[in-house]
Amino acid sequence: MDKVGITSIAAYVPYYYVSRGTIGEAWAKKGAKGKRSIINFDEDSVTLAYEAAEDCLQHINREKIDSLYFASTTAPYAEKAHSALVSTALNLRNIFTADFAQCTKASTSALRLALDSCACGRSKQALLTAADCRNSYPNTSGEQMLGDGAAAVVVGCENIIAEVDAFATTTNEITDIWRNAADTYISVAEERFVTKHGYMTEMVKVVKEIIKESGSAIGDIQKFVFTTSNMKDHIALARKLGIETAKVQDPYMMEVGYTGTAQPLFLLAAAILEAQPGDHILLAAYGNGADAYIFTVTDEVKKLDKKMIEKYLANRNEVKTYARFLSYRDLLQADKGQPYNIKSSTAAEWRLQDTYIRLYGSKCKICGKPIFPVNRVCYNCGSVDNYETFRAADRTVQVFTYTLDNYAGRSDFPLVGNIVADDFESARYYLTTTDFRREDIQIGANMEFTFRKIHNLAGFVNYYWKLRPLRRVKGCDQ
Repeated sequence: MDKVGITSIAAYVPYYYVSRGTIGEAWAKKGAKGKRSIINFDEDSVTLAYEAAEDCLQHINREKIDSLYFASTTAPYAEKAHSALVSTALNLRNIFTADFAQCTKASTSALRLALDSCACGRSKQALLTAADCRNSYPNTSGEQMLGDGAAAVVVGCENIIAEVDAFATTTNEITDIWRNAADTYISVAEERFVTKHGYMTEMVKVVKEIIKESGSAIGDIQKFVFTTSNMKDHIALARKLGIETAKVQDPYMMEVGYTGTAQPLFLLAAAILEAQPGDHILLAAYGNGADAYIFTVTDEVKKLDKKMIEKYLANRNEVKTYARFLSYRDLLQADKGQPYNIKSSTAAEWRLQDTYIRLYGSKCKICGKPIFPVNRVCYNCGSVDNYETFRAADRTVQVFTYTLDNYAGRSDFPLVGNIVADDFESARYYLTTTDFRREDIQIGANMEFTFRKIHNLAGFVNYYWKLRPLRRVKGCDQ
């Protein structure tokens, strides 16, 4: 059987964050140390997952991806395939797709399926992307400790950066953290019960089991990746297992927070980015039991951008009020603003998905003129139905002209930037912008496309594309 493992990995941190002191101040108390990442009002688990997957594919030929798995506990639909939506936005066609949900270790469960599928030859390259933006009840520790984020991995048998050596799992039927279908907030049982009989019991058990099954010793592992919902449980776990705390991966709780389903892959990405060829990494993820993996890092790790996560952390903006923190998460209802008061149609969205979701333009086969969106008639030479399509989302564009409207946007963010931009082939685009400061929008500024939630009308979520200042890992280096 061929070796199987991770061939690419990426983590994504949203543009906005809020200081925990800001949250604490809203409740007339001192907030915890650090900050937590938060989604913009036009983001959700689908758009976060897209961003992580897009970064993950920068070293991969996307035409070779034949499976996509989407994992989240906060997916926008109760009944609809989010993996199909993400795969379409990524321009992946005729692939197997599946959703994983309901548990914070859904991503590591999906990872096992992806690895097994590649190991048996059913799949050649499988993409797994995970994202969460969970809500905790106001004025609880979870409100400050949770964070929004995403991560993605590609699994295959060629050009492996982290080979899988062993897997172990446990199951525990325990009601410690849960959310009912109609609930906005997660519920958490008494802290000592959750920690002792849930997290600590299962994580100790799964780590001991994988060490035994693999024939390894604790001392053979260079880095331990433990998921955690707070600042201390991963350290207490390490001490209980006799592991040097210096070998435990920083869980990014001070800068990002507990990203739920995304956290196992997010922290694994951080560990792999820091690793040297030959290092062994043990990943353990909790959720109604625990999953554990041991990976061996290869020379292929050198192709990754070691500063991937740091670049996102360095390119952020602070939300300085608790009210805006709530409204961006739809916990306070904001007026949607003029740009989004438009009708919606499921038929039109399906019919025009090459434009709306794949962001296709057309290029005339006669004169070579690129046009966005796809146009049957070339307005340069007049030829009809003689074109090929291209994916605009792959391109970086420059601002040709713009307007900034101080009153057209949402009541929680009234500023709307409308941009006319050109790409390197002089195709022209007219889109709104997101994740920006006023001073970022200048003629000639480089921008990139990002897949975003536009509005919720006609009973379904409408997605489209916006422009933003360069932030994606491959874009930041241009």
